Amino acid sequence: MNTPGAPAGRDAIRQRIGNLAQLGGARHVILNEGAAKGMAAIDVDTGAGLRFTVLPDRGMDISLCSYKGTNLVYLTGNGEVNPAFYDAAGLGWLHTFFAGLLTTCGLTTLGAPGRDGDVELGLHGRYSALPARHVQDRSGWQGDRYAIELQGVVEETRLFDHSLEMTRTLRTEIRSRALTLHDRVVNTGYSSSPCTILYHINAGHPLLSEHSELVLTAARTEAHDDTSRAAMADFARFGAPVPGFQEQNFLHQMARGDDGLAHAAMLNPALSGGLGLALAFDPAEVPYLNEWKMLGQRDYVVGIEPCTAPCANRARLREVGLLPMLEPGQSRDITLHLQVLEGPDELAAYRQRHGMTPVFEPFTAL
Repeated sequence: MNTPGAPAGRDAIRQRIGNLAQLGGARHVILNEGAAKGMAAIDVDTGAGLRFTVLPDRGMDISLCSYKGTNLVYLTGNGEVNPAFYDAAGLGWLHTFFAGLLTTCGLTTLGAPGRDGDVELGLHGRYSALPARHVQDRSGWQGDRYAIELQGVVEETRLFDHSLEMTRTLRTEIRSRALTLHDRVVNTGYSSSPCTILYHINAGHPLLSEHSELVLTAARTEAHDDTSRAAMADFARFGAPVPGFQEQNFLHQMARGDDGLAHAAMLNPALSGGLGLALAFDPAEVPYLNEWKMLGQRDYVVGIEPCTAPCANRARLREVGLLPMLEPGQSRDITLHLQVLEGPDELAAYRQRHGMTPVFEPFTAL
């Protein structure tokens, strides 16, 4: 808890406040209007300018996120929606997709709807419509640091089929502008199960603008379709909203940086003296990053989406040997680090350290 001009150390801080809520923390609320009515939410304020809203009833995903009053993310016209409205068929997922800082796709399918054998699969899976149980606020002092830590368990099951359990832990600190997410997925059933996860992280206005750039440690990049292929040279640059814009998708094969992690960030040097949203993860856990570039009117968003498999229908992933499986009793751990970058020096240092020019070539056989 080191803020210039503020006392450091647990005791020095406790002597100066009556309630820690003066500095930040987690406020548990119930949303009470519109499509969100009845849904639990946890508003987190680190006291350093970073604020975000966790939705336990949406799998511990995260909707709103801002830094020092500046919005960082895209929120769809749906807004925050109670999972009771979830429609699993076809593209019905889009009716309840809020985007935000994080919408998790999975756990047994991601990508386009379609059939996989006898199973009809909807867009991006059921995860974000599943309420968490055993939700805990484990915030408290850890030495001289006050950690804000939230945890919940999400079960995705189907009778006569899969049984997956994911424990999500979100952790930040008072006076921090960073957030760590840790997911542990366990196959609690007695048969093999697909296990595919895509972390749909969504940069929005004003972080996203004509001045923004995507910087990442990608070794190779392939386009999803002909529209994307024609725009491949500009995958890292963005313009103003375009009438009739056709969405573009690029799959990046992530490489390790000098610290052993893969990195990606949306940087905007023209916003508030320089602002960025950066993420880091282990490419052994999450080998790909899907980039969803959608610069339409009102639909103005860039998805920065670490994923355990390419964003494709499950049957197709199975066919080409790219479908991750989880055996009975087996677990899988994924950690994502998110951080706000501030000021021209931090943006320049990030660009110099993590900027790579990927090779444009197909690499997945999709």
